[in-house]
Amino acid sequence: MPSPPLTREISLGTLRLGGGNPLFLIAGPCVIESEAHARNMAERVSRIAADAGIPYIFKASYDKANRSSTKAFRGPGLKEGLRILSKIKADLNLPILTDIHESYQAQPAAEVCDILQIPAFLARQTDLLLAAGKTGRIINVKKAQFLSPWDMANVVDKVASTGNRDILLTERGASFGYQNLVVDMRSFPVMQKLGYPVVFDVTHSLQLPGGLGHASGGQPEFIDTLARAGVAAGVDGVFLEVHDNPAEALSDGPNALPLSQLPALLKRLKELSAVVRRWSIQ
Repeated sequence: MPSPPLTREISLGTLRLGGGNPLFLIAGPCVIESEAHARNMAERVSRIAADAGIPYIFKASYDKANRSSTKAFRGPGLKEGLRILSKIKADLNLPILTDIHESYQAQPAAEVCDILQIPAFLARQTDLLLAAGKTGRIINVKKAQFLSPWDMANVVDKVASTGNRDILLTERGASFGYQNLVVDMRSFPVMQKLGYPVVFDVTHSLQLPGGLGHASGGQPEFIDTLARAGVAAGVDGVFLEVHDNPAEALSDGPNALPLSQLPALLKRLKELSAVVRRWSIQ
């Protein structure tokens, strides 16, 4: 069986991402709903990941600028959101990932967060990619729903042109007809051959964009299936939106993983990842 391509190792404090290192986890609520909720989720997911022995990066957005409707909850905004993330980072000693949507947000976000994420809809926005790269932070670019995996070579080149090669590439599904996405498992080795760690955003891949009319729907019953498939295909990391009560989540609840299901899922993924990594060194 062919082994996954070996990707560049990226250092994040004591964590080592990619390069054949253990599977890592990016997880948290879609958006900061409140300071108390974000902190609670960070604490609980962190404990679960530690129990599973999986390196963990906390994820939450201060603004969701691409909502289906103007009536949808977007988050506390840049200033307040970064204050909350800064406190979580300091108090819990966790690496932090958040989205940026415009070039001016790159520098203030970089002062707090370890990883700046470029949303899929913005993956070709040259000025945004350059501004992010120039901060020197790790840049996680989500592959746009309308791009092929090999198209990400141009995205990588834009970020790397700033001298920053600490890049993650994330698969989150491709457009497949109306209000549906599909994941092509060939995408993982194709993007890994670009030389950078590849993450699988499992929960966003199960969105039904605009499926509820005013908001996106989802198919969370397939989270376990897709997560195991991605890990079996050799991804370097897994991205999960996790919520303690998805039915009441203010954003992306229909495709979020219930927190109660996270321990069992991580146990399965770690066991599977260990097998895949043994294959890769044989």
